[in-house]
Amino acid sequence: MPAVPSLTRPSPQRKALLTKRIRWLVVATISYNVIEAIVALTEGTRASSTALIGFGLDSIIEVSSAAAVAWQFSARNPEAREKAALRIIAFSFFALALYVSVDSVRSLLGIGVARHSPIGIALAAASLAIMPTLSWTQRSTARELGSASALADSKQTLLCTYLSAVLLVGLLLNAALGWSWADPIAAFVIAAIAVREGINAWRGDPCCAIPAAPGAEAAAARDCDCCP
Repeated sequence: MPAVPSLTRPSPQRKALLTKRIRWLVVATISYNVIEAIVALTEGTRASSTALIGFGLDSIIEVSSAAAVAWQFSARNPEAREKAALRIIAFSFFALALYVSVDSVRSLLGIGVARHSPIGIALAAASLAIMPTLSWTQRSTARELGSASALADSKQTLLCTYLSAVLLVGLLLNAALGWSWADPIAAFVIAAIAVREGINAWRGDPCCAIPAAPGAEAAAARDCDCCP
């Protein structure tokens, strides 16, 4: 049976260290995603790639998600701002899904057929290599700290890993086989994942934060898909 994480709250010293780590992770997330968004949106516009544009918009959403966490942890009492931070993250996911879905329909109707994009392929491959490690670090820190918003932000980063894989497959199929329809189909997958994560962010996934006391809550934590 997988090990169940510790159910004790971190000490004040440990909590301060974890909070500082969250802030540094926020800086790293924002910095990388700003670059990612610029490259993806510029190349997506040039290549008429809905999937690349959706990927770039997701990068912007990751920036807003990380900024929401930074705003929360800039307060003396971060818990008081947690619900608002989760709402910001959730709405960002939903906005991404709506835009990408509409643009994918336009592409499938023949409006703006996607062209080959070597730059997009390189960007997707780079993100596929970088994002899993960043997400894992965010997630482990958030769970130990017991922060639902930081956990939601880590899942946003993990979403970028999934999106990178979907984007890479779509762009490779278009480049190798000329399947331009693979691009909007990949974008639809991006939209579906975004809706799911938006719902999770809205709910807050409270079972994945460390509970205040053992017992029934500990048993529930074993069933969380984000727990070990």
